Amino acid sequence: MITDEQLSAEGLDLRNHGQVLLIACGALAREILALTKANGWTHMDLQCLPAIFHNAPEKITPAVKAMIERSRAKYAEIFVVYADCGTGGQLQRLCDDMGVSMIAGPHCYSFFESNAGFEAREELTCFYLTDFLVRQFDAFFWRPMGLDRHPELLDMYFGNYTTLVYQAQIQDPALEAKAEECARRMGLNYQYRFTSYGDLAVALTSLAD
Repeated sequence: MITDEQLSAEGLDLRNHGQVLLIACGALAREILALTKANGWTHMDLQCLPAIFHNAPEKITPAVKAMIERSRAKYAEIFVVYADCGTGGQLQRLCDDMGVSMIAGPHCYSFFESNAGFEAREELTCFYLTDFLVRQFDAFFWRPMGLDRHPELLDMYFGNYTTLVYQAQIQDPALEAKAEECARRMGLNYQYRFTSYGDLAVALTSLAD
């Protein structure tokens, strides 16, 4: 689990306490905290599960279940800030069974763009990066896939992709330059798309209201 100390080291403040618990993927921590701070949602607490579950979705549902069971007596409401994220509908079934709401969508790439907009695009040959994944590209993709040691595997992993789409939550030239470099390393065309927070902002605003 991502600790308060780890997030504080990046300047992310978890000191506000309230009646709503957000259980989220660690890859969304920065964005959620930016939204809660900007909107003054001091009644929302955030607890994050390890972002590396992005690579092991079978771990998400049991980890969310354990956190709900551990926390529900302390909060009036719990909201799960995960989309399906490769759980094959298991996470939604868990939330339904436990009377907990969660953000809609197949994955964060979809809800950052807006689920309706993402579905309409039908970009089957695009590989997506968010701000978090641009920052963590080597740790989440390049090294775990062995591409730092075996670059000949590149075509096997990404041969069916044509374009890397960088879905930017904030406008940061340094991140954009890094995303372009990721596309070059992967041998893909590059597209920049400023999405801001998309349906994440919509969902949390609705929750606050």
